[in-house]
Amino acid sequence: MSTSTLTKKEQSRTKSNWIAYLLISAPFFLMVLLIVYPASLSIIRTLRPEVNGTRRFGLENYLAFFSDHTSVTNLVFTLWSTGAIIALLFIICLPIALYLRFTESRIAHFVQGLALFPLFVPGIILAYALIRFIGPNGLLETFIEVTTGWQGYHTPYLKPSGSIIGLVWEGIPITVLVLTAGLAQVPDNLIEAARDVGAGRLQIFFQIILPLIGRSMLIAFALNFLGVIGAFTLPYLLGPAAPQMMGPFMQRTFYNVLNPDAAETQAVITFLLSSFVGFLYVRSAVRQQKEEA
Repeated sequence: MSTSTLTKKEQSRTKSNWIAYLLISAPFFLMVLLIVYPASLSIIRTLRPEVNGTRRFGLENYLAFFSDHTSVTNLVFTLWSTGAIIALLFIICLPIALYLRFTESRIAHFVQGLALFPLFVPGIILAYALIRFIGPNGLLETFIEVTTGWQGYHTPYLKPSGSIIGLVWEGIPITVLVLTAGLAQVPDNLIEAARDVGAGRLQIFFQIILPLIGRSMLIAFALNFLGVIGAFTLPYLLGPAAPQMMGPFMQRTFYNVLNPDAAETQAVITFLLSSFVGFLYVRSAVRQQKEEA
């Protein structure tokens, strides 16, 4: 191959690289402007607390957060609720995804549509629908009393279970989509070969399917964690007044207590927790791209 041909190919490759950089420049700078820059300013402000009318670098805001019983309780409650919601989502959605992957019937299409339906319902509509359904004197309580005569119903509304129910229902579509996409990449011939050598369903699931969808499960975990830990509408409308998840707690600290520095510190702590899980998600995506390349 001649030198001129190689030079033309290199020029073409360089031109393609510049076009690619140009295409990603707009979303990149938008991300920096709307996410990285405000987050950096918030972190800097929380590290410069106001002491005696002047601001200086220090950890007073974070020490105040972790020394306050209410703040620590709300953070622990948020992490506990997030873990419980993600666990329930996997318990509910993994069997649905397995059913959709290995079943071809009209019922499977109906189940898929039902699982994806919450994706098209706004959170505020979902909250008020659940209030009318599980709240006091709601549809569920009325149905139980009419059909069984039992009057010992205790509503989960304005309790930790209320926000958990709402966030689980809201998280079902994305979890089913991610797990179904991961299961679609499991080769049928691999499963057939395992059946031919006498492997049972549990062996196939734990030794073949589960390892192959590990990355999809990590993606589902990360997306749900990021969505739940910063949730506001459903915990605010369905959850308890105390303890609170971090979203409503930040709003109350900022508007009711009128303490913007404390609210910003709470936001930074929540952001750092989310960033760690986001880093796991990005690393998994980059590793997958490298393996495909």
